[in-house]
Amino acid sequence: MRIKILALLTCLLLPASLLAAEAANNSTAPWGSAKLDPVEYKPHKVVYDVSVSSESAFTHVLDRVSYLNKLYQADPFDSSIVMVLHGNEIPFFAIKNYDKYKVLMKRARSLTQSGNIRFRMCKLAAQGHGFELADIHGFVEMVPMADAEIVRLQQEEGHVYMQ
Repeated sequence: MRIKILALLTCLLLPASLLAAEAANNSTAPWGSAKLDPVEYKPHKVVYDVSVSSESAFTHVLDRVSYLNKLYQADPFDSSIVMVLHGNEIPFFAIKNYDKYKVLMKRARSLTQSGNIRFRMCKLAAQGHGFELADIHGFVEMVPMADAEIVRLQQEEGHVYMQ
């Protein structure tokens, strides 16, 4: 009888002691760490609604767009990435501010070279910042209104909305 009780206690206490030992070894990561799911992404049409107020925030948008384009293998036939600009990033694109934002503008322009990334700027927002068509770098396409362009890209061209 004594052996049966000892065996039963061992069976009950062993899992608890193993769990306690595991928890002690991984007290800050009791579930281990994340694993990468190697998903392959097919190219899609995407419209980014861009309205940021700092150079670092705009750089972050460019980073995201650039990485998405890389995942899409810069496919000019099946992918399209359009950034619709209508916020405080507009002055970055002003020709008169080229010296101040030269690095940022060279990067933005280089993204358009693959043919599947485009910048579209809201004419109303540009005018609100004091800029006309002639004041903005030539790689930017001006559209009458950002909201209408985002809707058009979604409804007529099948772009997925990103912010």
